[in-house]
Amino acid sequence: MGGDLLLRIVADHGPWVILVFFLLWRDAEKDRATRAVLDKNAAVLTEIATVIRERMPRS
Repeated sequence: MGGDLLLRIVADHGPWVILVFFLLWRDAEKDRATRAVLDKNAAVLTEIATVIRERMPRS
């Protein structure tokens, strides 16, 4: 997307375009943060499950 195209879109549609791009960017940032936390939680839960499995008595 070229700079001229972006300027033309903003000029034609006003601040709504900037607001939409900002909201989409903010939503993407929230998604990235959520995925990072979920990945970390999954790693911690896997480690806990491994420790529990290792400490269980063998039958």
